[in-house]
Amino acid sequence: MRARDAILKRLRERADGPLSAPDSDFAVVTNRGWSAEERLARFEHWITSVHGEVIHTPHETWTDTLTKVLADKGMRRLALGKQHSVAVEARRALAGAEVELVDVDRDIETWQREQFESVDAGLTSTRGAIAETGSLWLWPTPDEPRLISLVPPIHIAVLDADTLEDTFFDVVKAHGWAGGMPTNALLISGPSKTADIEQTLAYGVHGPRALVVLVRHATTQAEGA
Repeated sequence: MRARDAILKRLRERADGPLSAPDSDFAVVTNRGWSAEERLARFEHWITSVHGEVIHTPHETWTDTLTKVLADKGMRRLALGKQHSVAVEARRALAGAEVELVDVDRDIETWQREQFESVDAGLTSTRGAIAETGSLWLWPTPDEPRLISLVPPIHIAVLDADTLEDTFFDVVKAHGWAGGMPTNALLISGPSKTADIEQTLAYGVHGPRALVVLVRHATTQAEGA
């Protein structure tokens, strides 16, 4: 029996009966009642307040926006996956562009130096976002390992506008986090930042210096965004 199972067994067999969860009132962390427009406005306000950049784009032409972002920022080497639809569409759109596509489905030991020294940007999908805190949430996979959002100088994240939710509690409950999580669930609320002893913020010291969020809308939504 594993140590964890042994501990839980002893707790369940307590002399004064099994433990039960106390009644809890979670109203304070949910039930915001925001509309889709309010959620998007709050998310954008908070993530841009910490130097995140938000770019709205129609879903059908988001790869054109990606191509322009890469060109405007002088990005020449882009790390991305192969299987997720975001990566598949990006690879197709960038096939003839002057951008080298860097495969990430490799053992980190075989390309660690390359990742830290010569990759300009990492492209990832997102599972959604949180309006209350201006946070993206990602579940890394072998196809999109966490390092492509944490190491390259620029992280480009693709977010569908209809996946925003009000609070972190709403995300955890709606997506059944209690029933199973990946090894690492990432909450990203802007580019990397740290502060010195005088509390002066510095960006990009321990990770991406810039975060670009491409918010994809259905055509009618994009026209009004």
